[in-house]
Amino acid sequence: MTRLADVLVPPNDEGTRATVLRWCKQVGDAVLKDEPLVELETDKVTVEIPAPESGTLVEVLKEANDEVHPDEVLARLNLDGEATGQITAAAPSDAPPTAPAISTREAPGQLSPSVRRLLEEHSLAAADINGTGRDGRITAQDVERHAVHARTPAAPAPAPPANSTRVPHTAIRRRVAEHMARSLVEAPHVTTLFEADLTRVLEHRSRHSADYKSRGARLTLTAYFISACVQALRVHREVNATFHADALELHADVNIGVGTALGNQGLIVPVLHRAQELSLFEISRRLDRLVEAARAGKLALEDVRGGTFTISNHGVGGSLLAAPIVINQPQVAILGVGKVERRVCAVQADGVESIGVRSMCYLTLTIDHRALDAFQANAFLSLVVSTLQHWREDEL
Repeated sequence: MTRLADVLVPPNDEGTRATVLRWCKQVGDAVLKDEPLVELETDKVTVEIPAPESGTLVEVLKEANDEVHPDEVLARLNLDGEATGQITAAAPSDAPPTAPAISTREAPGQLSPSVRRLLEEHSLAAADINGTGRDGRITAQDVERHAVHARTPAAPAPAPPANSTRVPHTAIRRRVAEHMARSLVEAPHVTTLFEADLTRVLEHRSRHSADYKSRGARLTLTAYFISACVQALRVHREVNATFHADALELHADVNIGVGTALGNQGLIVPVLHRAQELSLFEISRRLDRLVEAARAGKLALEDVRGGTFTISNHGVGGSLLAAPIVINQPQVAILGVGKVERRVCAVQADGVESIGVRSMCYLTLTIDHRALDAFQANAFLSLVVSTLQHWREDEL
């Protein structure tokens, strides 16, 4: 009796859309267990699906660009006569007779067909590309990213003023556009604005930044905002929630996503899971690693899953205020952080009012008005501001 194994779409607890990006193998090809079989594209990352067993690919049920759902069958493998040795990829019959040779750090058989094709199309050597796939394998996304960076002309000729240029959207940009548009349509957005005095936070950072650096973490202002939000979310649990048609789901864990810009490629939101268990130092260290992985294209799927609240620190680019910031559905709120700047303020100390210069920034909370009302938003943001303005020295 023929033994078959199904290749399934991985589980997804957030309802993230996924489509088949490309197949790394064709029907009739032999595959080894854990060898890249197909790549799926979500609104967050490109996911490489490995072969669950060694065998022969006998049926493909989903073609490129097909939308797929968790636990759907993508393909089937025949496990009889399993491949036991190194698989040698046969040269396609329609391959150009003068195709350029590929210089790689891996044997050609270890590169998926789609990766080899892209390397040839862009005249690139695999040895020059850092692989972000399983065990350091080079993925198609790695090749495309490298090709974009390499495609910079030394002296571009200026285009005539009347001409325009069409730049194709990246996969991430398309998904972000769809996600943002859907969020605005589904959720009525309301924004509340507060001002925070970060003088004590900056003094604390100045005293401890060198120590954090010596222990392997950059102490950024974003770490303080995360810590302050954690404290507020534990008090105001309705802000750390998911909206459903029949109920508001309050989450026990505080999983905070941090919006991270990827230049022209779009935006991604890596998540600090169970942030309520982390000290300020642990938040700093984990945040540093996530942002570095995001910008290097090395985030794993679990790094962008499960967020319950999001922070957008748009102030790092010089912005004072952004409103409304689009909510990362199905969450119910997002914090916006503006640029910190020195401003003249009325300062009260020991009942005496005076004029002083303080380090101030605007904080906004944009809420899904189906789930939250203004008084809840104001109560949450008031606690965030109070925590920042009265930062304790022992918060480490």
